[in-house]
Amino acid sequence: MSLDEAAREAIGNLISGHEVTLFMKGTRQQPQCGFSNTVIQILDSLVTDYQTVDVLADQKLREDIKTYSSWPTIPQLYVGGEFIGGCDIIQELFQNGELAEALGVELPEPGTLAIEISDRAAEQLRAANEQQGGPGRALHLSIDARFQANLFLGPVDGNELVVEANGIELRLDRMSASRAAGLSMDVVDTPQGPGFKIENPNAPQARIGQLSVQGLKALIDTGERFELMDVRTIAERETAHIEGSTLMDDAEASRLEALPKDTRIVFHCHHGPRSQQAAEHFAALGFTNVHNVVGGIDAWSNEIDPSVPKY
Repeated sequence: MSLDEAAREAIGNLISGHEVTLFMKGTRQQPQCGFSNTVIQILDSLVTDYQTVDVLADQKLREDIKTYSSWPTIPQLYVGGEFIGGCDIIQELFQNGELAEALGVELPEPGTLAIEISDRAAEQLRAANEQQGGPGRALHLSIDARFQANLFLGPVDGNELVVEANGIELRLDRMSASRAAGLSMDVVDTPQGPGFKIENPNAPQARIGQLSVQGLKALIDTGERFELMDVRTIAERETAHIEGSTLMDDAEASRLEALPKDTRIVFHCHHGPRSQQAAEHFAALGFTNVHNVVGGIDAWSNEIDPSVPKY
């Protein structure tokens, strides 16, 4: 099937308009298939700035891009105007480091990836390796997109990074390694017995400032420019709001994501949990100056401005 010149030009303009373009099902915030979600997770772990095109929103484009690239499936990734491949190829290139190279990202090497393992944790890991290890098997550490860590014994993969800490060798896939710098591991006593405690300074919640309502008032009084985002519902905002705040909807979320990653963003909700989740989302996107208002607008009404209605 051939592609008419107008369609070819339109796709070419989409690709040339950004250094990294992903044709996918759904959006970066809401992938609509597992393959698209996998590629989003990979790209998010490497870069913060890339363009996505939702082929589900345009059935003609969905078919045209397959003809354009001579590739039968979605998602499809382009870097610097060049077609990279689909999900399987992207995963392979990510694991062997070639995707990071194409994106101009420097991945950590074993000698520069610092992980701390306490004496007690090292003793436990050494015992587990002696009991359950064997030829072709090693200790692995994986860290998923939610920064949940998983320690396990498994087959050796030649593409993994090998990190030594306190006499223990750990193997990490490239994605996990990009999330692991500064991680520390210890053993703590629990009602069920000893368990591993892993603290990761890269986890979104570890990078979020907790701002009191007094701190928010002081920040507002300075006159400094910052983003104050209200993540409650429209109905809640109609009941009560903090002067100067902005209700976050899809359009506002997209606007925020396009801002410089050091932009100061403060989130608030009714009591704090929803704004914490929003803050964690933006921290995971690479924003470095993200804050959650402790106690939310309820605390603001109680401690700062009683004229703001409580509900």
